[in-house]
This record gives sequence, structure tokens and C-alpha cells, in this order.
Amino acid sequence: MLRIVPLLIAACIAAGPLHAAPDPAYQAAFVTFQKAAKDGDDKSVEAAAEQFGRLSAAQPADPVLLAYSGAATAMRANTTLLPWRKLAFADDGLAQLDKALALLAPEHDALLHQNVPATLEARFVAASTFLRLPGMFNRHARGAGLLDEVLKNPLLATAPPGFRAAVWLRAADEAAANKRTDEARQWLQQVAASGAPQAAIAQAKLKEIAP
Repeated sequence: MLRIVPLLIAACIAAGPLHAAPDPAYQAAFVTFQKAAKDGDDKSVEAAAEQFGRLSAAQPADPVLLAYSGAATAMRANTTLLPWRKLAFADDGLAQLDKALALLAPEHDALLHQNVPATLEARFVAASTFLRLPGMFNRHARGAGLLDEVLKNPLLATAPPGFRAAVWLRAADEAAANKRTDEARQWLQQVAASGAPQAAIAQAKLKEIAP
């Protein structure tokens, strides 16, 4: 069964001033995406895809808006039982994510959404989606590569604590899934010591990892 559930990015990024989209519209879309990623209900998924689709259409040069639109569109594959529609939604979402990544340029280091550089957030949204796709899409290696790019980017050190912790948690999950327990533990310890909102989540995950 095809099921696409991007990482709950929206809940992991610290709130802050916006520098790239109208505040009320972006915040509304962001909250809707958060609910869609958490609950997966059809109404929220459709609304997130529609809201970010409108924002992206209004600002087509913004890779973050396009990335969120693509992630939400890909999630629409979960809203139908028709195989051809599932694949159509997934393909449309992936095409948007690919375009968002292609748009990234040096100037996007300075374009901020909630104090997170667009160059980091667009890559993380894409990585989170790719890593959770079924194997038939052959996107896992690309997702792992994008996650590694975010982890190694010097800009990550200046991003809000919540975003950094979200990236580290994703790295921990990926390491654990690939039986790299020591590496997973290191990422979780980093989150636990960061003082970020996800510290308690990391501490709980650490208890689940065998010594």
C-alpha cells in the first residue's frame, strides 16, 4: 500500500519572524501542514496542499513554499484508494520537490522562513519526504544525501534550536533504521542536551535504544 507521511517538520521548527511570505497566510498554511503530517486526515492534507499551492503560485521563486507544496501534494496519495490517483499525486509532489531543489541558489542562504535559511529548509522538507517514500520511488539515497547536506551546512549552527533538533532527530531515526545504533545515540544525546523543545522526545528515544 502506497503511503507517504513526511516528517512532522512544522512541529519541530521554532516560531519566529517571517521574511518571505505574508505572515497570516504562511502561518495558516504552516499550521495546516503540521496537522496534516501529524493526523493524516484527508481534509487537512487537502487544505495544506491547497494553501501552499496558492502561496507558491504567488511567489514561484521561493523554494520553501514550493517544497511544502510538493510535500503536501505527495501526501494526497494517502487520500484516495485509486492506484492511478495515488501515483499521480506522488509524482506531482515529487516533481514540485525536484523543482524546489533546482531553484536553490546562494541567495537563498539569506531568505528566511521562521528564521530558518531557505537553503536548509527546502532541502530538509525534501529529504524528510524522500526518506519516507516507499522503495518503489527510488528516492531514499537522494533523501539521505540531502539530509547529510543539511547536517554539514555551516548555516545549521545559526538556525533556531527547534529546527536543528528536528534535523538531528531525523538523522537519529535514519541511523537507527540502518542499525547504526551508536550514531543514533549520539544524535539523540545532542538533541537531549540542546534545550530544544524536542529534548524530552530524544530522552525517551534514548531509553528505547539498547546499550
